[in-house]
Amino acid sequence: MELLVASAIGILTAAGIYLVQRLRTFPVIIGVSLLTYAVNVFLFASGRLTIAAPPILNDAETYTDPLPQALVLTAIVISFGMTAVVVMMALGAYLGADDDHVNEPAESDPAKRRSQDREDAA
Repeated sequence: MELLVASAIGILTAAGIYLVQRLRTFPVIIGVSLLTYAVNVFLFASGRLTIAAPPILNDAETYTDPLPQALVLTAIVISFGMTAVVVMMALGAYLGADDDHVNEPAESDPAKRRSQDREDAA
């Protein structure tokens, strides 16, 4: 069980880091979301992986720590808000520049870039 969870955390982290390094905004947003999922699974797994155990210590031999569950719930809310803000910023940048590249090209005039794109396409 631990190997499966550790593998899932590793795959989510690797995919998130790969997507964050892309030059378009949408893959960057997806990459940040995957990284937050990896952190959430890591926090959840840090509370001891037990099956059918009560979350509160009460005369039980095995129990599940409720603190990581509360941390994951808080992290989900924060990551949802952060993703919404980043999506709105990316949408505003795309509508303002007609391009969704993360890095800004040397020319900052969108009209020149559009005319050059038309010339390149022809």
